[in-house]
Amino acid sequence: MESNMITEVSSGVCDPSAGQPHRAALILARGGSKGIPLKNIKNLAGVPLIAWVLRAALDSEVVDSVWVSTDHDEIERVARVWGAKVHRRSPEVSKDSSSSLETIQEVIRLRPEVDIVCHIQATSPCLHPHHIREALQMITEQGCDYVFSVVRRHQFRWEEVDKKEGKNPTSPNIDVAHRPRRQDWPGELYENGSFYFSTRKALETGLKQLGKIAYYEMLPEYSVDIDVDIDWPVAEQRVLRFGYFGREEKAAVRLFLCKVSGCLTNGQIFTSVSGEDHVAINARDVAGIQMLQRENIEVCLISNMNEPLSKGLLEKVAQLTGCRLQFGEQQNGFEMELLMKEKNLCWNEVAFMGSESEDREILSQVGLNGVPCDSPVANLIAAKYTCQRPAGNGAVREFAEYILMLKKKSLLQEHQEHIDRANF
Repeated sequence: MESNMITEVSSGVCDPSAGQPHRAALILARGGSKGIPLKNIKNLAGVPLIAWVLRAALDSEVVDSVWVSTDHDEIERVARVWGAKVHRRSPEVSKDSSSSLETIQEVIRLRPEVDIVCHIQATSPCLHPHHIREALQMITEQGCDYVFSVVRRHQFRWEEVDKKEGKNPTSPNIDVAHRPRRQDWPGELYENGSFYFSTRKALETGLKQLGKIAYYEMLPEYSVDIDVDIDWPVAEQRVLRFGYFGREEKAAVRLFLCKVSGCLTNGQIFTSVSGEDHVAINARDVAGIQMLQRENIEVCLISNMNEPLSKGLLEKVAQLTGCRLQFGEQQNGFEMELLMKEKNLCWNEVAFMGSESEDREILSQVGLNGVPCDSPVANLIAAKYTCQRPAGNGAVREFAEYILMLKKKSLLQEHQEHIDRANF
């Protein structure tokens, strides 16, 4: 069970504002990251890094608005696609030397309706909606002015010494002669950088006149922070297990719809001397389809009359993969509704992989969607999963593995998702 203990640093309770306070989630995302260029929108486990926290904030159901403050066009595009409002920060607060406080103060000067700012770090992809809800309650219901996230660590600290002076290092938190066992020592609290919530009044005074301050303790598995490239593969593995995948995480996919052109194939058509058309199908993609079928997930290939592949060639592809072919005039949402009615399914039980702008309608309706990394539609929708591989080169296999990973997560009990603190 996650702890949200409070420690009061100073006394005093802020006066509640008249009526319901406006609570705004705010993510600061400058384009000039020094460690990893455009880190905030680099894909982490198939999702832009900033989208992990945007999804948690939007699904928390306790914030009235979700904002991204940025100075970069591409970050703005990604933020809007994922449902956030965008504040274009001024050059004065876009410098390397600009502080987070200065940037937040600029936002609230232009947003007089905001009473509480939930400043969330884009580099903390394991944030969940319940973290936001519980921490925000400490301001709205317990009268705190400032709440920040911490993690408990069992690390022995040593003071740095000048080796030339020949002094012995000392530890401020242990007695070397009586080194405690982990289970006998409660550890210490450290900021983990996930979020900092505060009232408007506290921010306007530069956090110099705080009344009641509290910390919100997060378990170690959720405390992920990305600063440099070496953190990326570690964070990717952690987020696959402990990240918040949105509302589709609990959905049980029963049908996978996959476009042939632009997903299963790379769009190339080879014509022989005799005039026969040929397409290349990646064996890894076929294996991915078979993996889903073995887990009792039906796979249906879809195509329409506007595509350059002949119906005969499409039927050959369907035969090779052991799938049904859904061949229609447009393959729009209405035709998919008829297919689901035939199979007695609802949208959240369907996964769809598309690639073109014409696929947007279905992509936006299904419970789980995916796109190859080279698809034109990738820039137009908030894909739940963007493959690292391009169309016709293992993208379908990659998305199939993602579907099965979510299925496995949904079957786990809640206690299996947490690492016991005593054994972490």
